[in-house]
Amino acid sequence: MQNDSDRFFVLTGGPGSGKTTLIEALKTAGFATAPEAGRGIIRDQVAIGGPALPWQDRALFAELMLSWELRSRHAAHAEPGPVFFDRGVPDTIGYLRLCGLPVPDHIASAATTFRYARRVFIAPPWPEIFTQDEERKQTLDEAERTFQSVAGVYAELGYELMPLPLAPVEERVRFVRDAAGLTQA
Repeated sequence: MQNDSDRFFVLTGGPGSGKTTLIEALKTAGFATAPEAGRGIIRDQVAIGGPALPWQDRALFAELMLSWELRSRHAAHAEPGPVFFDRGVPDTIGYLRLCGLPVPDHIASAATTFRYARRVFIAPPWPEIFTQDEERKQTLDEAERTFQSVAGVYAELGYELMPLPLAPVEERVRFVRDAAGLTQA
């Protein structure tokens, strides 16, 4: 397995904290990106009447999240430069812990086997921009608990957490580029 972890950057945090907006801005700036698993899985499962939904079968939802993240990571090897991930494999552990579910050995193994760049960008809760929609049904309290859960997992796995500023997306893009040592796409 090729070790590309130094160029694979994760953006994580609770829902509604501006991660996806930042990922889209990085994509517009010319960087390769990988979309968030959760929203894609929810859209697909709703479309087919599937059971792998966070409000129906959380353990199955977590398994699909893991599968999605592994596939995204494998696909990223084909990209020549840095890749920004809207969440990563460790987020699956954070989700399971948040739900009070056990973390299966294979998921723990995936988080230690498939690594990302040491610096992980984490979006803190941002009540001023938080909204709910058809796919994001969590409350602000749940978003804050998600933030704490994923922050704990990444810290336990030895990642350096880089809190994103509560600032316009252009400023967040500059922050990420500077912290990742990327001057150009």
